Amino acid sequence: MTKTFIPKTKDIKRAWYEADASQFTLGRLASKIATILRGKHKVTFTPHMDVGDFVVVKNAEKVKFTGRKLAQKKYYRFSGYPGGLYTKKLSDRMEKEPEKVIRDAVYNMIDSNRLRKHILRRLKVVVGDKHEFIVEKELK
Repeated sequence: MTKTFIPKTKDIKRAWYEADASQFTLGRLASKIATILRGKHKVTFTPHMDVGDFVVVKNAEKVKFTGRKLAQKKYYRFSGYPGGLYTKKLSDRMEKEPEKVIRDAVYNMIDSNRLRKHILRRLKVVVGDKHEFIVEKELK
């Protein structure tokens, strides 16, 4: 009888991946990042543990979009008060805060559980191609 392998927290090895956002569309980039952050690409993946790796995304302002998403896609916030619904177009958000667009896309692709906050701490999004992180692998 074989036993199920459960990794110990001290045994978890975390690698650093780098993704160039200019090579991907937003959804494809976010799904690849979410898989690596969650740890699903590893043999030692365990659903109830945080075994994922770090991901650095460079050139956040150059991510691609298909169709007319820049003009039509909207982000909504609600303050909780009557008349407190705020909308912002994707094009406006890309000008002011392109790193938050990628972060939100990845956030929505990770399961909503207690691990999500800890998993997202390992995502580093950078505008431009210069950063101080030491990267081991390239995300393709």
